[in-house]
Amino acid sequence: MKSIDELKTTYPGAQAWSFGDNPEMANALAGLVVSGRKTASCGSFASYLAEEPAPKIGSYHIILDGQHSPVCVIRLLAMRLVRFCDVTHEFARKEGEGDLSLQYWRQEHKAFFTRAGFFSEEMELVAEEFRVVEVL
Repeated sequence: MKSIDELKTTYPGAQAWSFGDNPEMANALAGLVVSGRKTASCGSFASYLAEEPAPKIGSYHIILDGQHSPVCVIRLLAMRLVRFCDVTHEFARKEGEGDLSLQYWRQEHKAFFTRAGFFSEEMELVAEEFRVVEVL
């Protein structure tokens, strides 16, 4: 298995991170990415502004599982700003979680952002779409 350092040599500037806020969620979401079911994600605009360096279209990202091991590399294809209340059924389906419904997406993301301490129906999100470029 390639190390994070080896991957950063192959993908200069790539950041290594995991989805979710706990190891179980990181494992589950990384599995959805590797399987091709998850091709999108989102985060609060506020947290996006705090990232250094901030993700940008074309950037590579090393996705880690819940044990901080790399599982794949993705490339960011698209980004847009959208309010939580304006997320579409299509985007929820691309997130690949649960039953793929907008209702499930809203329920789970409201819980996630509430745990993080900042939820509002009007909150701005950075909606990202990506593709897997390497499975490890």
